[in-house]
Amino acid sequence: MYRTHTCGELRNTNLSQQVTLSGWVQKVRNLGAMTFIDIRDRYGITQLVVDEHSPAELKETADKLGREFVIQATGKVVERASKNTKIPTGEVEVVLDSLKVLNAAQTPPFTIEDNSDGGDDLRMRYRFLDLRRNPLKNAMILRHKIAQATRNYLDEKNFLEIETPYLIKSTPEGARDFVVPSRMNPGQFYALPQSPQTFKQLLMVSGYDRYFQIVRCFRDEDLRADRQPEFTQIDCEMSFVDRDDVLELFEGMAKYLFKNILGINMTEQFPRMTWADAMELYGSDKPDIRFGMTFNDITSLAQGKGFGVFDSAEYIGAICAEGCATYTRKQFDELTEFVKRPQIGAKGMVYVRCEADGSFKSSVDKFYSQSDLSAWAAKCGAKPGDLLLLLSGPRKQTLSALCELRLEMGSRLGLRDHAKFAPLWVVDFPLLEWDDETQRFYAMHHPFTSPKFEDLGLFDTDPGKVRANAYDFVVNGVEVGGGSIRIFDSELQHKMFEVLGFSDELAEEQFGFLMNAFKYGAPPHGGIAFGFDRLCALFGGADSIRDYIAFPKNNSGRDMMIDSPSEISDDQLKELAIAVKK
Repeated sequence: MYRTHTCGELRNTNLSQQVTLSGWVQKVRNLGAMTFIDIRDRYGITQLVVDEHSPAELKETADKLGREFVIQATGKVVERASKNTKIPTGEVEVVLDSLKVLNAAQTPPFTIEDNSDGGDDLRMRYRFLDLRRNPLKNAMILRHKIAQATRNYLDEKNFLEIETPYLIKSTPEGARDFVVPSRMNPGQFYALPQSPQTFKQLLMVSGYDRYFQIVRCFRDEDLRADRQPEFTQIDCEMSFVDRDDVLELFEGMAKYLFKNILGINMTEQFPRMTWADAMELYGSDKPDIRFGMTFNDITSLAQGKGFGVFDSAEYIGAICAEGCATYTRKQFDELTEFVKRPQIGAKGMVYVRCEADGSFKSSVDKFYSQSDLSAWAAKCGAKPGDLLLLLSGPRKQTLSALCELRLEMGSRLGLRDHAKFAPLWVVDFPLLEWDDETQRFYAMHHPFTSPKFEDLGLFDTDPGKVRANAYDFVVNGVEVGGGSIRIFDSELQHKMFEVLGFSDELAEEQFGFLMNAFKYGAPPHGGIAFGFDRLCALFGGADSIRDYIAFPKNNSGRDMMIDSPSEISDDQLKELAIAVKK
């Protein structure tokens, strides 16, 4: 055998035992009479010793070792004279009898340490080396534990894990599909699934009333820190349920994961907030409620005083930053430049200092009296020592900019602690969103989302006001999961397609298989999908999902390690009946 123990296993209880370890050389320290070798595997590090009494052959082998050599070492476990309390194996070491190089290694292009000297591109190119580092190893272990805990919870709740196809039919709704040419059907293409949505609904028609799948999904869209072209969902569906049934069961799953993975016992019911309130108070459908600083509409209080910027604004919003009245001019200039960044889009920012003596100092003093500013402070619940920050402009754009300003202030004030978790449900989303360019409605979630029954009458009079029986699970400003109660009635589904501008022919072409299935007795059903990569990053205290995916793509959608995507040969193109336009 190559090893009797792992490199993270030995303790004082193993003293005097003869052991064999195998792993990678982390570090070699040659002190002349003695040589110390740190051997590493995914379980930990153990110190090996080649002492002055060791055979010449053993010393010679040790002298030739380099970083990341793969070795096998046999020897006796002894107590360390100089103990290392930073590692679990730090009280013992192995005095070697034999040492064998299983595989020599080139010097790696960056150090395999917790804090590496390699840049992002270099480490992605050598991802197989980067994965040896503890931060990524721990991320992979966390991902595994969350997956196992998820399966345990859902199994206890009678869910069946059922696989659905990867090669499916392309539909234009939602993000762009990745398409796969079919050699056996020239000129025709599969699509990779953006989610198993229609298949899980078909499973409900088939009588599998509780389905789940930890499943790979694919979307051809622009990338960012929390987005990859291929990603993983915890995908779930249930029959004979209403919204509260779904929320209760999956709130239970979230609490189970927090307790079993992080040791956090959440006993209170998660708050629920309507989409309308989330947008009004936070300017976001995924609000971070770890801290306050909610929005205050002071439009009516601030207009009519001769300040043209405010008088012409559709909306004027303010946030109150507690204890920040001492901010300097430099800090105000930094915040103003922040909100004027193109991706935020504000024209400028107004501030009001609530001084300790009860007076007010503002960047718009010449237009507003102390009484006016006092009314603003009262509206915002501001106290002496607090600071008001105001933005104005078109309502939707200003709410979005104010959201970014609030988050920036939360970060500056240390209110966005990764170790603190504030989950909530956002409910009652709009069912539809209007697109001015195409002059039509699109489904905010997908075409199978059920409207709230009390809003059905609005389909004919004001479709934009119809609310969806949909819900998102949000933690710390991150949308971790989302779902809805589905349409299961053929007539209502037909009405939905009609509002979305689908002709009968187009609806039949794209979704006829589902509509046909509904004719054979579809139960009421609903479900939810959690972004598994996002969930892992959240539990790991990271902003990016990249380190929680073994082999991720970069922001251009490229796999730097295997150099993909790549061109294919002319013979392959010919087989697929495809011509590439240069």
